[in-house]
Amino acid sequence: MITVLVIDDHNMLRGALCEILDRESDITVVAQAADGRAGAEYAARLHPKVVILDVEIPGGDVVQNLLTLRDVSPESRVLIVSMHQDMALIRDLVEYGIAGYLHKSAKRETLLSAIRAADAGGEMVVYVSWQEDKRSVAGDRDPLPDPTLTDRELEVAEQVAGALSNRQIANALGITEGTVKRHLRNIFRKLGAVSRLDMVNRATAAKLIAPYPAETASYPPE
Repeated sequence: MITVLVIDDHNMLRGALCEILDRESDITVVAQAADGRAGAEYAARLHPKVVILDVEIPGGDVVQNLLTLRDVSPESRVLIVSMHQDMALIRDLVEYGIAGYLHKSAKRETLLSAIRAADAGGEMVVYVSWQEDKRSVAGDRDPLPDPTLTDRELEVAEQVAGALSNRQIANALGITEGTVKRHLRNIFRKLGAVSRLDMVNRATAAKLIAPYPAETASYPPE
């Protein structure tokens, strides 16, 4: 059974989330809290397998709350949720070992998958919302499909944005060219991209990766 602690100061959203989780046969919510202090007290006593932590709650900023949770329950995996998609903040939180970062627009299936991956010690999942500027990202095309990229896919996307070839990316990340191609196929599918340049433009517009100077935008073929 995956034990979960939910820390979110929005009572209605927190209650709805807990109801969704408790419907799952392999997940149980052991406690819920509206602020960082109460959340830390529950974590220290219950040692949940997964903590769902909202970015903006009373009782300290998200980094302080994250460090406190690590101190009182080091085995708990922390899954960050937020209404914002600040990629600089996400990168900072990754350094503190979060299990994942989900925008609150994420579907139920995405949340459940992230919780199970966190419990299993799987790869970190980042999900951000496309709602802020779909038109500027997708132009006249259909809305972008699945905005979930793993941390490795984000690394590959950043290398592509730097105009590296598949071989250079493989060397930089210590993986094979075949693995790079597999990650690229997944990224193209998730972003609805048709070329490396199109992929970079979509990932940049969605703030998944930082923009690169125009002079680096000479992309090798797929």
